[in-house]
Amino acid sequence: MADKESVRPDPDLLLKSLQKARERENGGRLKIFLGMSAGVGKTYAMLEAARALAKEGSVVLAGVVETHGRAETQKLLEGLPALPRKKASYRSRDFTELDIDGLLARRPEYALVDELAHTNVPGSRHEKRWQDIVELLDHGINVYTTLNIQHVESRKEDVELATGVTVRETVPDSVIERAGQIELIDISPETLLERLAEGKVYLGEKAGQAARNFFRQDKLTALRELALRFAGDVVGSKLRELSLELAPAGGGEKLLVAVSHSPHSRRLIRAARKMAFAAEAGWVALHVDTGAALSPDDSARLAENIALARELGASVITTTDPDLVAAIARVAGQHGVTKILVGRPRPGWRDWFGPSFLDRLLAGTSVDVHVLHPGAAGTQEALYLRFPRLAGKRPYQYAVLIVAVVTALGALAAPAVSYQSVGFIYMLAVLSAGAGMRSAAMLL
Repeated sequence: MADKESVRPDPDLLLKSLQKARERENGGRLKIFLGMSAGVGKTYAMLEAARALAKEGSVVLAGVVETHGRAETQKLLEGLPALPRKKASYRSRDFTELDIDGLLARRPEYALVDELAHTNVPGSRHEKRWQDIVELLDHGINVYTTLNIQHVESRKEDVELATGVTVRETVPDSVIERAGQIELIDISPETLLERLAEGKVYLGEKAGQAARNFFRQDKLTALRELALRFAGDVVGSKLRELSLELAPAGGGEKLLVAVSHSPHSRRLIRAARKMAFAAEAGWVALHVDTGAALSPDDSARLAENIALARELGASVITTTDPDLVAAIARVAGQHGVTKILVGRPRPGWRDWFGPSFLDRLLAGTSVDVHVLHPGAAGTQEALYLRFPRLAGKRPYQYAVLIVAVVTALGALAAPAVSYQSVGFIYMLAVLSAGAGMRSAAMLL
């Protein structure tokens, strides 16, 4: 019986696979040209692919193509049918956006819609261009689009840590997962910097600003690594999905992430999404209402964190329990969770009188527990050292306990011994505590 249980397919993975298959059958196909940054040639590659389709007899229509004044890109656009953009005004300024109704009326086989992460002018039908593209896909129109790695929602934290640049426009991973094909447009950072110097990326003063800020070799190298890794994850995910469709007998993993009103929860959620995606695992975002009163700001942040988890594809569960550890263990058991991801809590006064949160979580569950440091980059994390003779206690508590015991013994022995003897006992206690802390630190 145990063997049968171990090979039973994960119902969440089967459902996800069926949903993707249904989207591919009923909707249009999405192809994303992915790059590490602007200037690598994503739009150029998209136009080359579009011209090949047109040469084969397919009906191709350019909805939005951003050439950014690049002559070689503009030349590829010549000869391809293009839909006039829709004019829009905002704060006394004129803009142009994708004409969705025009595309739906023309119903081409393939629509070219550049810059998947673009934010539309306020007052447009949709706030984001990826929402425009989803509507086109739902109407059966195939779409070619472009995307930079920094705009992938689950990679936002990695990009910000690697480059120091705040990412403001992101695309949900659920949209990227709809892509039947993701083509990585890869060039070396050195080549990209040469293109920038030759004026093939940005024109005028904007090129100089880019060279001084974002377009530096160390940052471009980090972005390239992230793009390559993401592309590899996508390929691995497709292979596992195909294996599941062909032989859905393998067991799957399931991840649980604990979500709270903490501002660090957003990083935790993105990390959970990456872990689940890499393992092709289902994942659950759990919020436990312990009864603690939340301020309006905390409540709003909690709602944002839950919305982010749902947007990234998590199954959101909310439960009420004054004991956070008991709630996590209960939900993990009910949903067949194989990994738990939590942020490292700050030590509280309760930790002085018993096992810490992590100790109780490890003792209360039989699955792997992954702990993510909640601080931002550069924040120093306090070390939680453990001593064999006082499991679960902090080293400073251990030191305080030694001093208290020596003080009590010294007070009792004071009438019979000299104060120098009591001082030597104190010195011995301090040396032993210091040696113990150093040994524990070396074991980490």
